[in-house]
Parts: sequence; C-alpha cells; structure tokens
Amino acid sequence: MSTQVLVTLPDETYRRADHLARLAGRATPDLLADTIVLSLPSLNPRLETHRPVSALPDAEVLALTALQMKPAQDRRLSLLLGKQQAGLLTEEAERFELFTLMQVYQEGLLRKAQALHEAVRRGLREPLDP
Repeated sequence: MSTQVLVTLPDETYRRADHLARLAGRATPDLLADTIVLSLPSLNPRLETHRPVSALPDAEVLALTALQMKPAQDRRLSLLLGKQQAGLLTEEAERFELFTLMQVYQEGLLRKAQALHEAVRRGLREPLDP
C-alpha cells in the first residue's frame, strides 16, 4: 500500500535529485521516494516484540547493560564506515547494508541505554560518571 504525498522542495534540492535520477536512469519521483524510505529509520519488528526494559527481571536488565553487536556485524560495520569515509562506498547494496547495520547498532544502543537507566533506577549498578 502506498500513500501519495505532495511535497515542496527547495529548487536546488530538486535539481540535485533530478540530476542524480538522470544519472541513474530513474524517474525523479521514484528516486525521491526511495531516498525517503532509506533515510527514515524503520521500527524493527523484533524490537516491538521486546518487553519494556522496566518490565524485565533484574538479571535480564543487567544482561542488557552489556549488550553489544555481534562481532561479525561490528567488523562489517567498521569496514563499511571506513569505505564510506574514504569515498569508496559506491555500490547500492553496500549503502543499504551500511544503513541496515547502523539501524541494528542504533537500536541496540537504545536498548542498552534503557537498561542502564533501569539498572541505576533499581540500584543494581552505580550511575556512570558524567
């Protein structure tokens, strides 16, 4: 299902999008729609099934305070970030993979922060130094 939306863009933004669409051999509206889809974080369905951190038992809260990305994901994220910084990230698949891994990282970081807050609130650990 799709919803049609009328958006007013600054002329320069439209020119850049139109130029990129022509280079990619795509229609400008399609390129803009894909750009919006890729740039907005989606809520991960896995996160929606998690119980709120405040409802977890102490042991699970403490376990979440040590949450980290899987080592293989972390290595791949570092590699892709390095390629992006060097201007070598050119494949659309790599850009999408980087976006996805950043989403995993951000969601994990948020869950970990919520757990740290809850652990301090419950007196399970000391607050982090400022």
